Amino acid sequence: MEFKEEAQRIVIFDEGNEIGEITWIFDDAGDLVVEHTRVDGTYRGQGLAGKLVEKVAEYARREEKKIVPVCSYAKKEFERKSDYADVWKK
Repeated sequence: MEFKEEAQRIVIFDEGNEIGEITWIFDDAGDLVVEHTRVDGTYRGQGLAGKLVEKVAEYARREEKKIVPVCSYAKKEFERKSDYADVWKK
């Protein structure tokens, strides 16, 4: 599996095929509004959506940005894990 940062999204590839993504837009302050997390059905149950949330949090830290998790999955992850408190824009 390979994770790749692209314009306003992070994508997971398996053997060159895109199998999942997390996407965002920027708010007026330049922070990330995470809108969508998707993993191909055949890859579900492997923790890949959680990995995508981890990757977007790493990106936000590196870019010194905050995250507004609008996506229901990302929001649940932010609520469950204190690891994201530093990048969560409430």
